[in-house]
Amino acid sequence: MNSVQHHEIFKNAARIVVKVGTSSLAHNTGKLNLLQLEKLVRELADLRNQGKQVILVTSGAVGAGVGKLGLKCKPKTMPEKQAAAAVGQGVLLHMYEKIFAEYGQVVGQVLLTREDLADRKRYLNARHTLMALLQYGVLPIVNENDTVAVEEIRLGDNDTLSALVAGLVDADLLVLLSDIEGLYNGNPKTNPEACLIPVIEEITPEVEALAGGAGTSLGTGGMGTKLQAAKIAMNSGIPMVIAHGAKPGILQQIVTGEFTGTLFVPREARLHTKKRWIAFGSGIQGKITVDAGAQKAVVDDGKSLLPIGITAVEGNFEVGNVVSIHGPSGGEFARGIVNYASWEIEKIKGKNTSEILGILGHKDYDEVIHRDNLAIKL
Repeated sequence: MNSVQHHEIFKNAARIVVKVGTSSLAHNTGKLNLLQLEKLVRELADLRNQGKQVILVTSGAVGAGVGKLGLKCKPKTMPEKQAAAAVGQGVLLHMYEKIFAEYGQVVGQVLLTREDLADRKRYLNARHTLMALLQYGVLPIVNENDTVAVEEIRLGDNDTLSALVAGLVDADLLVLLSDIEGLYNGNPKTNPEACLIPVIEEITPEVEALAGGAGTSLGTGGMGTKLQAAKIAMNSGIPMVIAHGAKPGILQQIVTGEFTGTLFVPREARLHTKKRWIAFGSGIQGKITVDAGAQKAVVDDGKSLLPIGITAVEGNFEVGNVVSIHGPSGGEFARGIVNYASWEIEKIKGKNTSEILGILGHKDYDEVIHRDNLAIKL
């Protein structure tokens, strides 16, 4: 993709998800940085004035709660964090609502957990809610529901949440505003010769290593979660930008394509909403291992998964659950919604479809997973 095509990404972005981190919203004291908050709101409101739809994914609820409660340090236990978030979410939304109102912009709060996105019906409900808010001209403010989330259902970070939200609403662009300009080929905090990488077209192991993966010491602080968000966005067909949130006018610079940062270019084919949920939103209930022929048929030929190619089944799952699909080498290459329960697949694995009826006493489908319910992992 050339520079002209890159410019088109920003020019044609009509629906934009913007994520802002705690470091961009709060002082070291834990209290809100009102000057930075006002700058952010003004830029977001100006995007709305340009006719663009905007969704804000915001951190800062726990930090705002720390400041409001007068705590001397950030809470460490989950109940303490939840208590701080319960206080802080109200403070944060109140400030957003007050400042946005000065620019005539109505906002609405949406709190999400992993369970909301893992369950298909709740995923669709969240999508419908956000789409309705946009239709009414409301600017949705999204945050993880820290007041009820526990370790098992936490999304874990708002970088991941923002990428899932971008997929949820079919966004044209995802922007992560950070305390660093983008992805560097080294750690700019310790290496003055580290250079910013302006464009990433594929997240390779070498790129992941720049974020501190693979046992390296080049981590730039929080960049690992941003690369995970980039994977979700790129595989969903959504371009993503990392830029410095404290730069004046940064959002306007981004939508005109004249900015300093890192652009992650998406795959050309945009995943259908259901496949996007299968790939990134759903909870995995089990594992199916297939032979090389079945892997090729699914990945290269776009075929459904038939029982004859299945070599092993792990976990207890029911019809309609999402499972992880692994090749003979052991690596995951796809996820899909199963037409048969785990105990049924165990009986028919390695068999022809013509044998299913005789083995199970019924045959609802020829395919264990239909191609329409398969999401390939790139």
